[in-house]
Amino acid sequence: MQVRVRLFAGLRERAGASELELELPDGALVSDALERMRALTDGVPVVMAVNQEYADAGATLHSGDEVALIPPISGGAVGAMYARLTTEPLALDPLVERVRDPRAGAVVTFLGVTREVPELEYDAYSEMAERQMAEIVAHAIERHGLCAAAVEHRVGAVPLSEASVAIAVSAPHRAEAYAGSREIIDQLKARVPIWKKEEGEWVRGVTPAPQP
Repeated sequence: MQVRVRLFAGLRERAGASELELELPDGALVSDALERMRALTDGVPVVMAVNQEYADAGATLHSGDEVALIPPISGGAVGAMYARLTTEPLALDPLVERVRDPRAGAVVTFLGVTREVPELEYDAYSEMAERQMAEIVAHAIERHGLCAAAVEHRVGAVPLSEASVAIAVSAPHRAEAYAGSREIIDQLKARVPIWKKEEGEWVRGVTPAPQP
């Protein structure tokens, strides 16, 4: 069978292409695909995403699967939950409006901004990234009893002092609001397939793991 492998950030630059065709026997596992791609991934710890979900090495691949190699990551929705990637400058006020709720006694916001360099460049596996962001936001709402939560992450070039990520959460009390905001940014940086280039080099981050 043949699968199309999507590539991002440094792997895309190594290959000189954003996609590669890979021929595999029927019943091949994720581990088989990773082994076949070893020359490309040499020195870069990777995991594989299948149909926009992290997959463990023993998962079986099928013809027609959407497959992506995910190097270490440097790290949308409706109603109470909102998550989106955008190429536009970020602003907190629209996110605060999204999380406004009559039950809320606290609204916490967070901006992550470019510092010390003229600009940062962000790349993302967009479809999977937005799906993962939405799951992170939904989990934080449930875990911390938030009224609402919203997050946006910018892709492309982000100049000095401009925001690359913006988060707003509302909750009945400040402790839950702070905890929810912290969880969202921490999980976003650990799990979402977004990569950062600083001064011409892709920043090495963490290798995400499939969720149990």
